[in-house]
Amino acid sequence: MDRLSEVFSALADPTRRAILARLAEGEATVNQIAEPFPISLQAVSKHLKVLEKAGLITRGKEAQWRPCRLDAAPLREVADWVTEYRRFWEERYDELGEYLKRIQREN
Repeated sequence: MDRLSEVFSALADPTRRAILARLAEGEATVNQIAEPFPISLQAVSKHLKVLEKAGLITRGKEAQWRPCRLDAAPLREVADWVTEYRRFWEERYDELGEYLKRIQREN
């Protein structure tokens, strides 16, 4: 699977998106990340592995703690990819706007 596909796959889950939102506020341990979720610590760890494999988080090593940190670089790749389609739709909306103006003038 290519990197962009891995990132989209990781982002497809709402729990993983919530984890990324939490890590955008600063690094956290697995226990801190797991706190607000009604799922097991093991389930949170699985989500973290998916995020790590997609390159969206990194794990440090400080004594017995392994704090997780957001790595937003893959999100830039997603944003760049989406930007291409944004241009496409903006052009279509502009064409639609012109069409509607033309119809109004004709009426």
